[in-house]
Amino acid sequence: MLFDHCAECRGCCHVDAGYPPLEITLTAAEKKKHGSLCIESRCQNLGDAGCRLGDDKPFSCQLYPLSFNPKTGGFLFDVDCPLMPEYQRQLQHEASEASAHFGLMAAELKRLARVDPSFLRKNFKVDEYYFDLQPLQLAAGPEGKST
Repeated sequence: MLFDHCAECRGCCHVDAGYPPLEITLTAAEKKKHGSLCIESRCQNLGDAGCRLGDDKPFSCQLYPLSFNPKTGGFLFDVDCPLMPEYQRQLQHEASEASAHFGLMAAELKRLARVDPSFLRKNFKVDEYYFDLQPLQLAAGPEGKST
């Protein structure tokens, strides 16, 4: 399974020395549930098998290693994520785990653009600061357009 490696790597759940704490960007609904979540050096919700929040994992964490630029509508990815070569390879196959993840993320981003656009702007600003982002190469985007 593609995302099984995440429980081993855990790189996205840490803040490197020298960087300020990472305030996880939360949607309006997530703020009501969690209040706030901040990673000082290691996420307090990181357990031996990965994130302990389960279905309550914030959308910004679910989206990773992807990032979404709401101004351009383009997807990017964190080059430091070791899953990305396999993720991009799998995107070529409709029945893959990466394609399923991408489809779910694209649908939620579309919904958030209507109901919580400020979340999208804030999340991308955080992503730009903390991650080394590169454009995601897609054969066809969520609406069937080439990106």
